[in-house]
Amino acid sequence: MRGFYLFNPLIMFSKAIEIVSEFTRPIHSIVRNYNSNKITPGSATIFFINMEGYAVTCKHVAEMIIAADQINSKHKAFVTEKNNLSKTDANAENIVTLEQKYNYNENITAELKTNFVDCVDKMDSFTITVHPHLDLAVIKFNGFEQLKYNQCAKFVKDDTQLKQGKFLCRLGFPFPEFNNFKFNQNTDEIEWTQTGNNLSPRFPIEGMVTRFLGDQQNGIYGIEMSTPGLRGQSGGPLFDENGIICGMQYSTKHLHLGFDLEEKEININNKIKKISDYPFIHLGQCIHVSTIKAFLKEHGINYFEE
Repeated sequence: MRGFYLFNPLIMFSKAIEIVSEFTRPIHSIVRNYNSNKITPGSATIFFINMEGYAVTCKHVAEMIIAADQINSKHKAFVTEKNNLSKTDANAENIVTLEQKYNYNENITAELKTNFVDCVDKMDSFTITVHPHLDLAVIKFNGFEQLKYNQCAKFVKDDTQLKQGKFLCRLGFPFPEFNNFKFNQNTDEIEWTQTGNNLSPRFPIEGMVTRFLGDQQNGIYGIEMSTPGLRGQSGGPLFDENGIICGMQYSTKHLHLGFDLEEKEININNKIKKISDYPFIHLGQCIHVSTIKAFLKEHGINYFEE
């Protein structure tokens, strides 16, 4: 029919999601606060940009990975010192003194452990390079013998096609469902296990390019989307209908719409109720592909374009 255009994002991005899934991976995390055995799972996302073990993610994700070593080392030192107390010294007063020394209370993170899922067969270390100003980082896996991905990302060569109104998609791993972890009462620590579910489903979300993000220091560095990036999608790729990378999800902003309702009477199940509502629009923010490529080029990291 002339003049009729039907947009169906499921059809448009179905093949692209399959392509991007080949090189997009989750980072699983588990965390607990001091003096608690409650474990909270979380997730983030990375995507591989070459066959040398380089992956792109957010700076705040990379900083979480770095912080994990410091947090866990501190907790091990605390447990060791606590266990070295004699039975006589292990009284409530001395335990409180030890907690004060390590600045521990129920609101302080005592342990944080991360797990890279289906990235490489093994590694002896990783190298992290972070952007000095923006929420962008590169992780290099070291000491692996085999990659667990067969394809890598291709960045859009001509980014002038990224205009307001263009529909793009993001992929990541929000809503974590993995449960391959436990609290070890004997060692007073959380740990990964060989049992349970070690996977979480991937989750795409489409959106329209609304505006571009920039400042005097960095110029145009980001893309704003009409839909939110979800928790767990940080570090995930932003891509077009062909699976070509256009950016990376890093945060979501919340803008007050001003359509406020206060003590508004509505009918619910034949009962009058008063409600108040202060609506916001939630807009995903992505690092622009040109910024990612410039960062990779600056550090001599190979990448591909199409």
